[in-house]
Amino acid sequence: MPVITFEGSTLSREQKQELVERFTRAASEVTKIPEQAFVVFVHENDPDNIGVGGVLLSTKRKNS
Repeated sequence: MPVITFEGSTLSREQKQELVERFTRAASEVTKIPEQAFVVFVHENDPDNIGVGGVLLSTKRKNS
């Protein structure tokens, strides 16, 4: 049972669904393992818990 893990900021349900579909399809094509075998975990992190270039993502978003 292959596992794919995505870790990032919060996403909408639609975005998560699209990620799961695309990751699964691509991994299946590359590995020749059936799509039904893949498990995809989406781990969401609050923007206050993500730092990019020494600045919290929540701060970067406010300044954009």
